[in-house]
Amino acid sequence: MTNKNVFYIFGILQAITLGLIIFFILQTTNIGRDTNIVLSVLFPIYTLIVEYMIYSKNNNTTLKFPPGTLH
Repeated sequence: MTNKNVFYIFGILQAITLGLIIFFILQTTNIGRDTNIVLSVLFPIYTLIVEYMIYSKNNNTTLKFPPGTLH
């Protein structure tokens, strides 16, 4: 299995799990059902997109410290 396939499998599982956790936690609050659904869908999708952007970034870049700084 390639790394990209592993990312898709576990990324989607993580997003679904996060969405369910948010959905059940927000049910204990007094917000509306529609807001609960929107938040439990949009936040995991947002985190999945951010993780994909970080994952797909070219890893050949290195962190360069300015001269004279501690590292």
